[in-house]
Parts: sequence; C-alpha cells; structure tokens
Amino acid sequence: METTIVTVLFGSFLLLLLIGAPITVALGVSSLFSFFYLGENPAKFVQIAFSSVGSFPLMALPAFILAGALMEAAGISRRLIAVAESLAGPFTGGMAVATVMACVFFGAISGSGPATTAAVGMLMIPAMIERQYDKGYASAVTASAGGLGIVIPPSIPMIIFGISSLGLLPTPEAIEKYGIFQSVSIPKLFVAGVIPAAVITLSLLTMNYFMCKKRGYTGTTEGWSARGILRTVYRGFWALLAPVVILGGIYTGFFTPTESAVVAIFYTLFVGTALYRELTFRKLFDALEITTWLTGRILMIMFTATVFGRLLVENQIPGIIADSMLSFTQNIYVIWTLMIVFLLFVGMFMETLSTILILVPVMLPVAYSVGIDPVHFGVVMVCTLGIGFQTPPLGENLFIASGISKISIEEISLKILPFAAVNTIAIFVIAFVPELSLWLPRVFGY
Repeated sequence: METTIVTVLFGSFLLLLLIGAPITVALGVSSLFSFFYLGENPAKFVQIAFSSVGSFPLMALPAFILAGALMEAAGISRRLIAVAESLAGPFTGGMAVATVMACVFFGAISGSGPATTAAVGMLMIPAMIERQYDKGYASAVTASAGGLGIVIPPSIPMIIFGISSLGLLPTPEAIEKYGIFQSVSIPKLFVAGVIPAAVITLSLLTMNYFMCKKRGYTGTTEGWSARGILRTVYRGFWALLAPVVILGGIYTGFFTPTESAVVAIFYTLFVGTALYRELTFRKLFDALEITTWLTGRILMIMFTATVFGRLLVENQIPGIIADSMLSFTQNIYVIWTLMIVFLLFVGMFMETLSTILILVPVMLPVAYSVGIDPVHFGVVMVCTLGIGFQTPPLGENLFIASGISKISIEEISLKILPFAAVNTIAIFVIAFVPELSLWLPRVFGY
C-alpha cells in the first residue's frame, strides 16, 4: 500500500510539474488524487488546509512582510544602506562590502531574501555601477547577499519550518504518557541562526575581498571620516534602532516573534510618519498591496503543501525514506552531505517555502533518527535553501537583480558562481560543527 500511494502522490505531482502546472496546483491536485485513491472523504482535504493557517506563529508571516514593505517606504532601508556605506570607507571593494552589510541590516527586518535583494539592490546596484563596478558583479554580489534575508532572524522560512515540524518530533515522555509530539521552538530557531548567518556573511565578505582585489575595485578615495560616519549614524539612528527593538524584544523574552512583527509595524509607522515624514498614504497603500499579494501567494502554497505533508506522515512515507537512507549509511557526516546536496539541487527548481513544507515531513525524521538536533537541522536547511535564491533556473534574487541592472540572467549566473561555492562551503562547516547553531540558544536559556 505504501509503495502504491508513493507512486500516486509523487507520480501525479511530478507529472503536473512537468506539464507546467503551478506548484500550488501540483500539490493540491496530487493530494486530491491520493485522497480519492485511499477512499478518504475529500472534506478532510479542506479541514487540513484550513487548520494549517490557524496557528498563532503563522500570524507573524503577513506582519513581517508588511513591516519590511513599510520600512522600505518609510526610508529606513535607505538610511541603513547609508550607514553601511560610510563604514566601508576605503576598504577594498568597499561598495560591495556596504551592499553585503546593508543586506544584513535589512534582512534583520524583512526576513525575506527577495525583499532584501530588491530593497538594497535598487540603491546599491546603480551606486556600484556608477563607481565603475562591472554590472554583472554588482548584481551577483547583491543577489548572493540577498539570500541572507532568510537566514538572519527574524526569518519567514524559519517560522514556516517551526510550524511544519509540528507532530514530527516525538518526546519520549510525552509519547509514553499522552501519545503526543513536539514542534521546534521558533524563538530558539531565531537565536540559533545568528552565528550561522555571521559565518555566511564572513564567507561572502572574504570572497568579495579577493575578487575585488583581482578586479581593482577600491574603496572611497577620501578614506574613513569619523565626522561622516557619525553624521550617517545620527541620520539613521531610528533606522538602526529597528533591528535592536525587534530582535532585542525576542531574545529577552519581552515579546514573542509574532508579537515582535506587530511591534515592528507600529515602530515603522511612528518613525515613517512622525520622525522621517516619508511614509505617505500612497506608499502605505502600496505596502499593503505588496503584503496582500505575497501573503496570499504563500498561504495558497501552505494550504496545499500541508495536506501533501500530512499524507506523507499518515502513510509513513518519511519512515520508509529514513530506513532506506539509514540502510545505506549511518555515518552522520555522509547523511549531512546527502541532505545538503539534495537540498541544493531541489532549491534550484523549487520555491523555498514550498520546499520546506514538502520536505520537512520527509527529512526531519531522518535527521532526528541519527541524532541531529532538530533546531540545528532547521538552521542548516534554511541556510542551504538560501542558495536557491541565487542559482538558476528559478533563483528569485537573480531575476530581481537582472531587472535592476538590465543585464541577462546568464551573465549574473556566471558571476555568482564563486559566491554560491563559498556559501556552500560555509553551510558544510555549519552542518559539521553543531555548536555554531546550538551554543547561543543555550546561552539564552532555550
């Protein structure tokens, strides 16, 4: 029975993808086919889909998207970029360094890779081109750094990962007493992502240094100016305070990740209207329109992917995959390598949130069975899928950077390969050294 349902579920899913059906349609129709094959009541499809969006943590999703859109409209992202540029100064490849650091700042606000690439790229790609950077290189460094948006907390994919893990991780005591399961703590995921994000950022900065040195991209001729740095910090004080307020509240336990998203919205509204006075009604409506479109797109995928994942779990498909992988090897490093290579491949062809929702029910039990901490696995999975934003054929960051710089995807793809390679090396380091992900949560008492 399990083999047949695997054939029906995955066969129809892959067939629909091959004929060009959208991912949401492919997930939903293949799940519906499986319901009919199993003799299940189709009403169960609707019940599972509806319950998938009823969780409290999911409320943070549209709120963080709106907060990111508002911060761009309010001029906060522009001021963050100005601070990053002033700090880069005469450093080799200083403008590219400023771009990476600006993505770090904005990623700590938006939680989205494409949003980070768009917000930073609109300002930094033209600025780099004006300072004689090659268009392809300027676009490549922006697209690769934009992937930090989903690694640096608060991260939308980490929220989705935490929600997707519900019911997959057994607590021995809980099973014995109640037969229930646990989920991965989202605040713990956020804290665990800080050091890995720093590792990936450092890898990008290192590669940027050597490539800019080879290409002769120097920093500003006037050098560092304490007055200039203080001026940009003063002008961007309220912008710099945004990540402090959001992340500080989460890490200190003052409010939950969901509540922090609402705090971010009200903070941005106050700064944008009362202090910077750049947030007009027109910009507010544009931000709401962007939020509505992105949230609807994500929720449609969640509806269908949750049903797809539930079918996998109920028919013990993750256990079958885990047994087959463990029969091949039980070496944790080999399993990590197989998982990372698989995620890199899938990330080239599938949207990140869809991938998380589909693969977490399959891969998390495998990781858990060989002793990999679920939080560590979640961080590695999100970091690995972040590379998918910068690799063809479906890398969203590539399309955004291409649109801004007006050059071909092919040219950017060639220039981004060194960054993708160094990011991959960084991910293997994060996977093989669990303390990079797990030390900080212990410090914060998680």
